[in-house]
Amino acid sequence: MSTDAEFAEARHIPPIPPRPPRQPASAATPEADPHTAVLRRPVPGPPPAPAPSPPAGPPPPAAPPVPPRPTVPPSAPPHSRPAAPAAPAVPPPPAGRPAAFRDTAAFHLANSQDVWSTAGRGAAPPPAAGRPAPRHWPGTPVRPGGPGVPGAPARRFPAGRRPGARVLAAAACLVLGVGLLAGAAAGNWLTDDSPDAPPSPAAAFARGHDVWHSTPVDSLFPRTIDGLGAGPGGADRAWTRIAVAPDSGCTGAYDPALAKALAAAGCVRLLRATYTDATHSSVITVGAQTAKVDQAGMMALNTRFSTKNLGTRTDLMPLPYAPKDTAAEGFGRAQRASWTVRVLTDVPVIVYAVSGFADGREATAPQPAEDAARPGATTAPGESGLGHDAKGVADRIAADFRTASGIPSQTTESSP
Repeated sequence: MSTDAEFAEARHIPPIPPRPPRQPASAATPEADPHTAVLRRPVPGPPPAPAPSPPAGPPPPAAPPVPPRPTVPPSAPPHSRPAAPAAPAVPPPPAGRPAAFRDTAAFHLANSQDVWSTAGRGAAPPPAAGRPAPRHWPGTPVRPGGPGVPGAPARRFPAGRRPGARVLAAAACLVLGVGLLAGAAAGNWLTDDSPDAPPSPAAAFARGHDVWHSTPVDSLFPRTIDGLGAGPGGADRAWTRIAVAPDSGCTGAYDPALAKALAAAGCVRLLRATYTDATHSSVITVGAQTAKVDQAGMMALNTRFSTKNLGTRTDLMPLPYAPKDTAAEGFGRAQRASWTVRVLTDVPVIVYAVSGFADGREATAPQPAEDAARPGATTAPGESGLGHDAKGVADRIAADFRTASGIPSQTTESSP
């Protein structure tokens, strides 16, 4: 910048030669120049028009005189405008610099040092000599420290605190909040209000009290039960329902010892059914007692059966249901060979099953279903599959009561 400014000094600008003096008009006649003698020959003008003759008759009347306009005193003009401000005086050009070179690029570069030096300090440069200050239209905001406002302090916005950042942050928070609320509402609608959503544990337990009379018997005790891999050695088993007992109370349905052990749960209703296997060699009676206690009472009863091994005592075996004219007609107390008792904790139901031979033979050594169904069991209930029959049928009926209560059957209650 300094090099351009030095170049723009007056000693480096060649002076403009003065204009030659204006020569006076030549007194020579047009005929003195032989080249322009023809062009400068005077052209004759049009012939003069004849003077009009006065019309015949009386002369026209003279026009009336026009009255003079009243003069306005100069001291009080009616519509006087304020005098315009005098134009700023233009300083004369510096000595040694011709005025004709003010619009050159070198001149402006030489006089722009003050503009560049004051721009960094926030002050606007003064208008150039002979140029008016920039004019702002009405309604146009003028930024402090901008051009056209000399002497105003420059306004600086710190990084990250511009006016638009707060607006964008507020809008982002608003959108995020609305999205979270909408997602929570949609999740609540999908989980709680959907008819296919599983109920809460408390709701399922409460619904279990009404399953015995609100669910069809074929849903609780299916006509056919398929036990895939439920037989000895993983063999498939199938059981067919042969009789369903009328729903009743629990009076006389158990031996005295088992009735005393289940008395703490209370009895709302007792449902029973009898099945036979595909070979009609074994019969199984399954029962479901709906209890009166709450979930804490069912958990306490389950704990009692587990800790005191009440499910393995032979004096606590359930009684069979042996209707006449069926394959289970000869199924009595002496024919009970294997059994299981399930105290469920997620629904208020106690499920039991007892199995025996269909031909009426007596069981000399009854064995719990969990022991008889273990691999390698050599007892008569284990080798004949009576333990698998009692266990498999009890598992299926417990799952049906859970499903009717609104929860899937995912857990299997082991015999206490």
